Amino acid sequence: MSVSEPETAAVRRFTRFYTRQIGLLNDGLLKSPYSLAESRVLYEIANRDAVTASDLGRELGLDAGYLSRMLRGFQDKGLIARSPSKSDARRQLLRLTEAGRAAFAGLDRSSAEQVEAMLAPLSAGDRKRLVSAMATIERLLGGTERPAEPIVLRPQRPGDMGWVVHRHGVLYAEEYGWDGTFEPMVADIVAAFIRNFDPKRERCWIAERGDDILGSIFLVRESDTVAKLRMLYVEPEARGTGLGRRLVSECLAFARACGYAKVVLWTNDCLDAARRLYQDEGFALVKEEKHHSFGKDLVGQYWELEL
Repeated sequence: MSVSEPETAAVRRFTRFYTRQIGLLNDGLLKSPYSLAESRVLYEIANRDAVTASDLGRELGLDAGYLSRMLRGFQDKGLIARSPSKSDARRQLLRLTEAGRAAFAGLDRSSAEQVEAMLAPLSAGDRKRLVSAMATIERLLGGTERPAEPIVLRPQRPGDMGWVVHRHGVLYAEEYGWDGTFEPMVADIVAAFIRNFDPKRERCWIAERGDDILGSIFLVRESDTVAKLRMLYVEPEARGTGLGRRLVSECLAFARACGYAKVVLWTNDCLDAARRLYQDEGFALVKEEKHHSFGKDLVGQYWELEL
């Protein structure tokens, strides 16, 4: 069946409207020095645990020469670093440096704020209809499968804190064999956060996809100069997506914006994935101590990051 002229015109009209609405025609996306393509490449590197230039070119449909020049420019600016894959030394894995994570965090916040400003005047019903219509566009133009919804980071809402306590209790029991004394400790931390919450200096991020909560992280004030990172967790189905790294990066970007001089945290040496994230962000191990807690013999670790 042939496509009619009015149908073609309607789609073209919508694309003109949308590109103008979100500023894609501007030299820099979201008043940043980065183009749309550059911003998308930074997004993919930030949200993937292991990605190569060939992966990016293939999945984003970018010309290899154009992408190579872009990545070289990022490297010259100190935004990305390369390292050989442990499984195949011929593959060069890309990751964001501290400067790159800061640049991406600014873009990510600006993007979220722009979309929130667009949606704020709409009623809850209109927002639901809009999101549903956009999902239909993705499904019809992108293929027969409904695309996976993105993982978004949002502030806490009523009911979230009980869920965070519940999932910590369940996951640490299932994965590490910790007993029921761990859950009330998490509940005490959450209760103190709610009672003493300072929105200018503290924050909770809830990671959500659709109606499913996939993780969380908290930053709480210890003093005027020191903040504490707490209660990082990622649901099993979201591991390997870069969500843990994204949560930690967002937390540290906020700490820097608040003017903290240091971020500290306490963890245990058996939490390998979390410890690797902290090390990658530049945290230094300052003290270890053996303790018996949650029904297990553990080694507690104190980590610090000078901002």
